[in-house]
Amino acid sequence: MSPHPTILGYLGRALSLEFSAVQQFLATARLLESRGIDAAAQRFQTEAREEMEHVERIIGRMLALGAAPNASQLRPVRVDGSLTELVLSAVELERDITDFYARAVADALAIQAHEDRLFFDQLLQEERHHLVEAETWYRELTNPGGQR
Repeated sequence: MSPHPTILGYLGRALSLEFSAVQQFLATARLLESRGIDAAAQRFQTEAREEMEHVERIIGRMLALGAAPNASQLRPVRVDGSLTELVLSAVELERDITDFYARAVADALAIQAHEDRLFFDQLLQEERHHLVEAETWYRELTNPGGQR
């Protein structure tokens, strides 16, 4: 049985989003490193590695389904702004990815692609965790004393 075209579409878009995140976070890490903001650079490096693990899993899933991996639309990289602005950009990217995986889960459920639903749901849970971490970091940067 061949994979549902909807699932293949989601996998292709997922690959593009995850590669976009890897590219963005690696570029941000290097930028921050050049500015001497090493701790923040390391956080972005770690995030890039985690996103790269998603890339590897998506490629594995595509190959298992008999599809050739192809990330066709990478987002432009942002390499300007303050640390706070760069973290906000990461928050926005993580939100987009989380929203995307939530739609993939819902659509996989609708077409009864249960293994794919589980696959996307695992990625969704991991991306939700990334989003919470990014939002927390952003709040710490914009409200360092924790005052409201």
